[in-house]
Amino acid sequence: MAERTETTAGIADIARPLDAAAVMRLFPAPPRLLALGEPTHGEDALLDVRNALFRQLVERHGYRTITIESDCLRGLVVDDYVTWGTGTLDEVVERGFSHPWGPSAPNRELVRWMRAYNEDRPVEQRIRFAGFDGPLEITGAESPRQALTALHGCLSAWLDPGLLPCTAGALDRLLGADDRWTEPEAMTDPGRSVGRSAEARELRTLAEDLVSLLDEQTPHLLASSSRDEWERARLHARTATGLLTYHHAMADGSPARMTRMLGARDRMMAGNLLALAERGPTFVHAHNSHLQREKSSMRMWQGALEWWSAGALVGARLGGEYGFVATALGTIRHQGVDTPPPDTVEGLLYALPDDPCVVEPARLAGALGDPRPAPRVSSWFGYAPLDPGHLDTVDGVVFVKDMPHP
Repeated sequence: MAERTETTAGIADIARPLDAAAVMRLFPAPPRLLALGEPTHGEDALLDVRNALFRQLVERHGYRTITIESDCLRGLVVDDYVTWGTGTLDEVVERGFSHPWGPSAPNRELVRWMRAYNEDRPVEQRIRFAGFDGPLEITGAESPRQALTALHGCLSAWLDPGLLPCTAGALDRLLGADDRWTEPEAMTDPGRSVGRSAEARELRTLAEDLVSLLDEQTPHLLASSSRDEWERARLHARTATGLLTYHHAMADGSPARMTRMLGARDRMMAGNLLALAERGPTFVHAHNSHLQREKSSMRMWQGALEWWSAGALVGARLGGEYGFVATALGTIRHQGVDTPPPDTVEGLLYALPDDPCVVEPARLAGALGDPRPAPRVSSWFGYAPLDPGHLDTVDGVVFVKDMPHP
């Protein structure tokens, strides 16, 4: 018992109440991409923490964009509202989120606050919203129609039509009915996927040609349109090629199928995050597994899977300009996740007085000693406990004690 009390006291010395200043102290300089992970989805208490931190990052530390784990194309609906006032709050909450996150009260409050913040500010001082996930759901992927036709439409408006590799009609013919692409059974049956059909192969070639044209004509496009329009064209280009790659993987009958699909999704996420980093300081919120520097893993019907997360891909490119703070939590009693055992990381953090709090991982690892405790065992599949073995690869740990019953 004396050893347990000594360890808890040591951690208490290195924990601080959570605010943006405490998070910034984790870094030698503010990261261009600051990522806050969460260990589970759907808990409003974690989104309240996200919202409070983002407000402080905007008001005190110069962050201008928030991006969340939601459909990047739907996110344009939210961005148009918070930036320009397009639409109504009800419409945006209904149409602008995927998975579905829109009905969440904290997401609604985030959108409302961002619009109010921007209301009377000049354009260059406004804050922005983005989704960085692909148009993907657990049971499948969207048709590439929206992204491909938007990219083609942008290039048609700005360039000589003779430069384009195809007409809009040719794209429409190759795409066919959207329900061919969104077939739910294709998730588990590659034979039901359209991703390796002759039409899909031709669309992949045309998409690459359109993306190449977009890149080749960058000086002209920036002179002929706004930077926002050019960035949206690039977003549609990444999404079109990413979706076609994902559908190609869905039609793969090999044992590597799911690994390729998971990797393709996180590669799409990483591409969107890197593009947002070009714009300026960005706050990222998603599941820990998408933001960690270690390989991500899960077990599905065909066994264990591993792939590089978006955070690992972005971190490899940005180095110290990418910061990742993982969130751990104590209880989700309405999901059967009760008080954590005292010999786990969460159990030690649960004894701290501040809620929420932030802890430096190196000092936390030192307080835990060697060997480090085993990861907490989750009684619910929707919650992923913090792995003590990952402490060397995170920049901070946020701890939130209890998730209230919804």
